[in-house]
Amino acid sequence: MDRIEKLLRKISQKDRQKLLDIIERLVKGNKKGLDIKKIKDTDFYRSKSGRFRIIFHFHNKEIIIDSIKLRNKATYKKV
Repeated sequence: MDRIEKLLRKISQKDRQKLLDIIERLVKGNKKGLDIKKIKDTDFYRSKSGRFRIIFHFHNKEIIIDSIKLRNKATYKKV
C-alpha cells in the first residue's frame, strides 16, 4: 500500500471524497476553481484543499499525483 492510499484510509469520509473529487477534476483537465500554483524552483504544482495539499506534476500531458500531505512546515520539503 502506498502513502496516498494509507492517508486516504485514515482520513474522514468527507475529506476523502473532497480529495478524490479534486483528483478527478485534475485528471479530466477541469482546473477551474482549483487553487493550483507552481512550487518555486521545481517542476511540481500544488492544489490546496483545506488542510491538505495535493502535489503533482505533468508528464507527457498527463498529470502524475506525487503525494497528498497535511499542511505543515515540511509540506514542500523533499519535493
